Amino acid sequence: MENYRKYLDPRTLAKLQGLELRARSIVEGYVTGAHKSPFHGFSVEFAEHREYVPGDDLRYVDWKAFGKTDRIYLKQYEEETNLVCYMLLDVSESMTYQSDEAPLSKLDYARCVAASLTYLVLQQQDGVGLTTFDKEVRAFIRPSTHPTHLKQLLHAMEVTPSAAKTSMGPIFHDLAERYKKRGVVVVLSDLFDDVGSLLAGLKHFRHRRHEVILMHVLDPAELDFPFRNMTMFKGLEGLPELLADPPSLRKAYLAEFEAFTKAVRQGCYARNIDYLQLRTDQPLDLAISTYLASRMNRVK
Repeated sequence: MENYRKYLDPRTLAKLQGLELRARSIVEGYVTGAHKSPFHGFSVEFAEHREYVPGDDLRYVDWKAFGKTDRIYLKQYEEETNLVCYMLLDVSESMTYQSDEAPLSKLDYARCVAASLTYLVLQQQDGVGLTTFDKEVRAFIRPSTHPTHLKQLLHAMEVTPSAAKTSMGPIFHDLAERYKKRGVVVVLSDLFDDVGSLLAGLKHFRHRRHEVILMHVLDPAELDFPFRNMTMFKGLEGLPELLADPPSLRKAYLAEFEAFTKAVRQGCYARNIDYLQLRTDQPLDLAISTYLASRMNRVK
């Protein structure tokens, strides 16, 4: 098996059969597909009439309407279009963390989620692209619907994580301007960043009329803080090491963590952004299938 395929678990993919990543709102795309388009053409589903203008194609004249009104109207139709999915993968140093209880690091778990969703989107014959980032963009691959695109994206996910800090706000502002086609933006990150800057960047995606799914990838130790004995905490992303007594810190840590996630959740809710918390000890197929099933129910 080629190394890049390690992020695609056949058992996970089998359990995702029948699920789709569908757009909740109208999106733009490249070719005719399963998602409503904001552009009017002459295909798929009737939308409205408009008056005839010299030079219009007479094949689309509504002769019944002409018989009733003695005026010439054309039928306009709503095209359907492919979904465009933009995967954003955080490859900063903090994403390499893996506690003893976790089967994967946060980065490897996020890679597996991104790989599975990429596979799913391409199976739908929809377009998917990938951006990896820390304090700057490390890889930028434009969306494509071609099945061979999967290999290129999986190779790009292998980018070596740096010691750089995460800086999502400025990157998201830049990407919001780069992503010309409206679509679904999927962010996979542990969100080690300022809440205000993060939410401002996400708001820019919404301003550009993208849908946004924020997947907050966390190690179980970050959620539960199970440490009991005197512990040397290793600093990541430029932070120093710290020798501390965990029991004396636990209450304050959990309160601070809860305040942070609450601010992120509320900020996402206010901007109509999906927020999903992923634990790296949670079965991958369960995490993805539960979310996609609930999303499909909402867009029906």
